[in-house]
Amino acid sequence: MLKQLFLKLEDYYEEMVSIRRYMHQHPELSFREYNTAQYIQEFYKKLGIEVKGNIGGNGVVAKVYGKRPGKTVALRADFDALPIHDEKDVSYKSLVPGVMHACGHDGHTATLLVLAKVLDELKDDLEGNYVFIHQHAEEFAPGGAITMIEDGCLEGVDVIFGTHLWASEPTGTIQYRTGPIMAAADRFEIDIQGKGGHGAQPHKTKDAIVTASQLVINLQQIVSRKVNPVESAVVTVGTFMSENAFNVIADKAKLIGTVRTFNDNVRQYIEEEMDRIIKGTCYLSDSTYNFVYERGYPAVVNHGKETEFLIASAKEVPEVITIEESEPQMGGEDFSYYLKEIPGTFFFTGAKPPGADPGYPHHHPKFDIDENAMLIAAKTLGTAAIKTHGSK
Repeated sequence: MLKQLFLKLEDYYEEMVSIRRYMHQHPELSFREYNTAQYIQEFYKKLGIEVKGNIGGNGVVAKVYGKRPGKTVALRADFDALPIHDEKDVSYKSLVPGVMHACGHDGHTATLLVLAKVLDELKDDLEGNYVFIHQHAEEFAPGGAITMIEDGCLEGVDVIFGTHLWASEPTGTIQYRTGPIMAAADRFEIDIQGKGGHGAQPHKTKDAIVTASQLVINLQQIVSRKVNPVESAVVTVGTFMSENAFNVIADKAKLIGTVRTFNDNVRQYIEEEMDRIIKGTCYLSDSTYNFVYERGYPAVVNHGKETEFLIASAKEVPEVITIEESEPQMGGEDFSYYLKEIPGTFFFTGAKPPGADPGYPHHHPKFDIDENAMLIAAKTLGTAAIKTHGSK
């Protein structure tokens, strides 16, 4: 069965590339992926595969039913793009100014569409059922996974697998990890209200820029001096805004940033400690503040049994050269919500473009992937899906 799967995927590889490049040229931002969702639905309808749209928003779910009874396996791919202008010099460059697939979601979608097509062609020899979850809005919290789950995308599903094309690792590499593999990703905003005035009369003011600057330094002490060193955590201030004339002392300043953690207790502690530090810093400068802490996706925590099963499945794929344990990644992913509901695992498929050293990272204007990695991802996901039922 796996031999048939691999041969058919290879036969459809050019179609996979064509789909990926079409999507790369026509990206859509999170929660606005209307045409992309329609494209996915039309693909399934032309094949006569059962498909439903508007799942939890712009989500799409398709199903293939094996001839013999068995478990129900879900495979997931996301399809939203990012607000980044494509700077690559390629024939499939984004046609939408300021929007591009800078994280590989176009490749995820092409991989899953073609894999679904192949599994449908093999359905008379398959056991169980196969659910293809095409998820919108992975890039922007609260994300699409949670509303798709609420809308029933996991109903009757026994296990779920997902992968991310990983452009930092060589093609032919599969990276796995049992337990936490990607971090919880939270966002915060701090508005400082001081008292502005003339730049030559600082004694009559409450300088919001000085207070905010002290906060940037003070917040760094949470991880370096408050969190147990054996725990992983990040507190990053990514935005510092306060614009005035050169001779004016600012009355307002805004800080925006992110917190990344794996441990829920550490996550809660950092939120509480931030509030305490902000309060104390503003007290010293006699300023007021508004602190908003928004919880994003929880950590992606892989299940042990399913991760070991994925490793065994990857070993069946001839193009997989290296199978290795991944370091925990501080990036966030709302695949975490699926894993909170049912067993499963999320892994990385190496996709570094040929000759790229070191290459461009995810979310970069010149980001690209080695499209051969899509075939490896499809074979690995397909093998895991089929072998869940014990098929050879």
